[in-house]
Amino acid sequence: MTIFLMSNPATLIARDLSLAYDGTVIVQDLTLAIPTGKITALIGANGCGKSTLLRGLARLLKPVSGAVYLDSKSIFQRPTKEVAQQLGLLPQNPVAPEGLTVKDLVAQGRYPYQNWLQQWSPQDEKIVQRALEITDLTQFADRALDTLSGGQRQRAWIAMALAQDTEILLLDEPTTFLDLAHQIEILDLLYDLNQREGRTIVMVLHDLNQACRYADYLVAVQAGRIFAAGDPESVMTAEIVRAVFDLDCQIFSDPIAGTPMCVPISQKAKNIARS
Repeated sequence: MTIFLMSNPATLIARDLSLAYDGTVIVQDLTLAIPTGKITALIGANGCGKSTLLRGLARLLKPVSGAVYLDSKSIFQRPTKEVAQQLGLLPQNPVAPEGLTVKDLVAQGRYPYQNWLQQWSPQDEKIVQRALEITDLTQFADRALDTLSGGQRQRAWIAMALAQDTEILLLDEPTTFLDLAHQIEILDLLYDLNQREGRTIVMVLHDLNQACRYADYLVAVQAGRIFAAGDPESVMTAEIVRAVFDLDCQIFSDPIAGTPMCVPISQKAKNIARS
């Protein structure tokens, strides 16, 4: 029996949210309710505001206006450790101190539960061991993180997020720089966590076909605003892809998953079709 089963999953909602870097507004007047217990994928062209939105949802970026609500209360009005017990974030390209072991990294996920009255407990140890098991890293627990493959390292960071034991997981491009086999490995792991434990997962993805295969809900972001949102069948259309990515494509049914499959139409393909 899993120790991570979510009985009362948290809700996460952005209302009229505007976010900025150095005075430049990146996300503007955006309203989004994250489907609870589902996988949501944020898609859009480079620089459209996907990662900025994720940072705003994670309380790493204070709104210029509007608010993010975690369980109906402004996320900035809640204590940091309380938020960290409900919401976990895996940023792009996370960095760990040289020589840190996998288990030590995963154990950092228990930090929100530690204080001067409550130090490391048998429950903490149990949760860390379970996170290692779920991510198939038990045999690497005492290995230095920097000696692992890219896919193994990414699993270790996900294990740390799992050890945080949150109802919501936010992941910024969790498959970046991984080869195709490791991308599928990570996405299968996240899908399994969602299916078995009901975790709400929000992730930024670049691969549109992977987003359609794994996500229940797609959010297409354009210039800091939501251009379209809904199930993959309603969002992954040739018209929306053209508007959001400035790319011509055809949409087919994935022969394996049955989900929408985007096939880009390149200039080379157009030239071949004409000849």
